[in-house]
Amino acid sequence: MNQKREAQRTEFGMQGRKLFVGNLSHSVSAAEETEQLRELFSNYGDVKQVNIIKGKRYGFVEMSSRAEAEKAKQELNDYEFRGCTLRVNEVRPSRERQRRGYRRY
Repeated sequence: MNQKREAQRTEFGMQGRKLFVGNLSHSVSAAEETEQLRELFSNYGDVKQVNIIKGKRYGFVEMSSRAEAEKAKQELNDYEFRGCTLRVNEVRPSRERQRRGYRRY
């Protein structure tokens, strides 16, 4: 099934506008880095939202179109940003988890 999904992604390009951005620096505040990421990604289109996960080295950037997200991904993956090499990938839809036969109270 993963091969089928990967084939569709390759055939049709990106499916969404939201990007995962990993390997961020711990050396600056989240607010400062949010602005810097917004500025960096705005070179490739209109940035709708930037969300850095507090205490983690990753975040998410949402672009206004799939084409802009694809361009930003191509240009910024492996890009040197504040001393770290960025990892930029398309956000994948979350997988449904198997339900267990019991409920936790």
